Amino acid sequence: MNKTPSDPAGAPQPWWKFPMMWLVLGLPAAVIMAGFATLWIAMARPDAVVDPDYYRKGLELGRSGRGVVVDKAQLPAQVGRNHAVTPGKDPVQR
Repeated sequence: MNKTPSDPAGAPQPWWKFPMMWLVLGLPAAVIMAGFATLWIAMARPDAVVDPDYYRKGLELGRSGRGVVVDKAQLPAQVGRNHAVTPGKDPVQR
């Protein structure tokens, strides 16, 4: 039932004629190539650098009071859940 593939003369076939061998070697090779492609994309298009004085700008926004806009649709889940019973009342006073 389970015979190894061979040519008509009875000699065993070389490894590259077995489809399973192409899966065993081909799939890991494809993953390695995809990893190098991802590395190339990451190196060619780096993320933008954060502004060096982001902390000072954030403090200025907090002091001015204009930078924080509270929209009920964008509240954190727990605040929204806790105030689901009182939808008419503003849960955040700023």
